[in-house]
Amino acid sequence: MNRQLLAMLVFALALAFLPALGVYPIFVMKILCYALFACAFNLLLGYVGLLSFGHAAFFGGAAYATGHAIKVWGLTPELGIIFGVVIAALLGLIVGWLAIRRSGIYFTMITLAMSQMVFFYFLQAPFTGGEDGLQGVPRGKLFGMIDLSNDLNLYYLVIVIFLIGYFICWRTVKSPFGQVLHAIKENEPRAVSLGYDVDKFKLLAFVLSAGLAGLAGAAKTLVFVSATLSDAMWQMSGTVVLMTLIGGVGTFTGPVIGALIVVFIENKIGDIGRMLANSTGIQWFQTLGESVTIVMGLIFILCVMAFRKGIVGELLALLPANRKKH
Repeated sequence: MNRQLLAMLVFALALAFLPALGVYPIFVMKILCYALFACAFNLLLGYVGLLSFGHAAFFGGAAYATGHAIKVWGLTPELGIIFGVVIAALLGLIVGWLAIRRSGIYFTMITLAMSQMVFFYFLQAPFTGGEDGLQGVPRGKLFGMIDLSNDLNLYYLVIVIFLIGYFICWRTVKSPFGQVLHAIKENEPRAVSLGYDVDKFKLLAFVLSAGLAGLAGAAKTLVFVSATLSDAMWQMSGTVVLMTLIGGVGTFTGPVIGALIVVFIENKIGDIGRMLANSTGIQWFQTLGESVTIVMGLIFILCVMAFRKGIVGELLALLPANRKKH
């Protein structure tokens, strides 16, 4: 068995036993949703070389679509998730079709502009609830049998969703399609000279990445029984960039590690600040809970200066096999 697949199996088994160890399921589910979101983004940045600053549109779009389909239309959770993914993929098709016509900073700015258009639509659309968001989304019963109002049942569903999304990313990169994407990233003019329709490959990768980001957003709606404007704000796009860069661009486990670090800090920074204040006597640490963005910025600066390849990227570079290549 492939070592990476074996590692995925071990990881899944470890996740399955976490609730028995007293770990709060909602917290782990949040990490898994963001980790899948980061993996979807990394598929585009790490393996195609396209920096999108508009992935929040797909994450938030699927969140709203899934919530509306389940709450208003009465769809079952699995159909609601599928609907959310389809909406995210369609948004990806539209945004990608426009954005891939440019490269570099122009590509990035087009994705940001389109994402902001989607955000303002959600702000004003009647079905989204405006600034209050879409609240009280029922979790329902999976396949009409499994009650997802039970956190443990939902926990195992989110694990399955994450593993499916992660496997799709892994299989895509390892496929001939993924090799073409890698060739485009390394030397696009040469890929064109070899006869590849570069724009078509970029668009397919963009739609796939958007769909997987939508899968993460749909899962998050079930976890928190709501979809809010924060899911579609440009800050969410910045957060997923931060997760990927901290963990390691172009690595399979890097985005997962990055998501774990970011979510842990966001949720525990207040406790960490109080602990530091009590141990050092410096009361300024008490304000850390209100200064999450400052802490995130400092961590980003630290990673750029000390871990330019990200945490996982730097660790992989230390392996003997990789040392010989350099």
